[in-house]
Amino acid sequence: MQIMNIKAVAKLAGVSTATVSRTINGTAKISPKTEERVRRAIKSLNFYPDTNARALGSGRSSLYGLIISDITNPFYPELIKAFEDIAIAHNQEILVANTNYDPDRMKICVTRMLQRKVDGVAIMTSEMDEALIKDFSRRNIPLAFLDAGTPGPGVSSVHINYAAGIEAAMRHLIGLGHQRIAFIAGPLRLASARARFRTFKKIQAREHLAIHPGLIEVGNHRVDGGRDAMLRILDSATGSDAMPTAVLCSNDLTAIGAMGAIHERKLAIPRDISVMGFDNIQLSAYTMPSLSTVSVPRAELAKAAFRALLHAQERGLAKLPEGQKYSVDTTLVLRNSTGPVREPKTSAARKK
Repeated sequence: MQIMNIKAVAKLAGVSTATVSRTINGTAKISPKTEERVRRAIKSLNFYPDTNARALGSGRSSLYGLIISDITNPFYPELIKAFEDIAIAHNQEILVANTNYDPDRMKICVTRMLQRKVDGVAIMTSEMDEALIKDFSRRNIPLAFLDAGTPGPGVSSVHINYAAGIEAAMRHLIGLGHQRIAFIAGPLRLASARARFRTFKKIQAREHLAIHPGLIEVGNHRVDGGRDAMLRILDSATGSDAMPTAVLCSNDLTAIGAMGAIHERKLAIPRDISVMGFDNIQLSAYTMPSLSTVSVPRAELAKAAFRALLHAQERGLAKLPEGQKYSVDTTLVLRNSTGPVREPKTSAARKK
């Protein structure tokens, strides 16, 4: 397949090279008839525009950056897909970078974005260095943050209503009769993990639930961390009064790891311990038993982040407009991993 130059397209369409350029870049209005002729010529010649040259000519790359924390967490591929679907519909491309929760790697990701002259960046991580934000600001690149950052010129924020999600999960468990509810938090350096943990503690005190040091552990938002944290919780339960009847996890991967630990100890879910996750990744519907969880709508997150970047871009590049604040609500998804508290055996039943 030969890549023809822009002059060949102009010649075949019977227009100037400037008209071809404007059609490709969308930098000026072209009559529908002329645009159709140019598009037919492009298709006929298998012409692929040089995106780097296009960026130089228009000042825009038609490229949005998307920075995520952990590509191995199914939450993020689902978010990437949703973001890409919207980008394609708006004739934008995306450049994905994975930080792996590593500040040094975050700097590398930011450098890649700047080198590619992205039109905007959606930062779907919970933390971001102020110096890196300034790097984007100096270059007039709008940003959309997840759970971090304060709206300002060119900076928007998308917040998940974690408090409402944890509240709904706890209300469900308490409604089933659970009073000894364990909690496995995510890494507390992350704002999103801290928000979930704070809400759990608030509800624990408000509802006068059992408070035992061994009922709370910190994981790493991955399966292995959930398993290890759950084993620590079970090991700390020296008597029946300390054994949790339910565990709420900061995300679904943690919950899946916790379920593995419970099975290892020959305990049944939900008969002995109910398990609840947070995120509603696709895998959660297929665990054994299927996982009750709190759903965070990835499509809504992607839509809000993209809308924020597009809003800044459409207002022109001379001066970034004031950023917007978006809020995304969660919903409770009930499956088979949660159930009523198992009734304690009576002394008569124990004698039998």
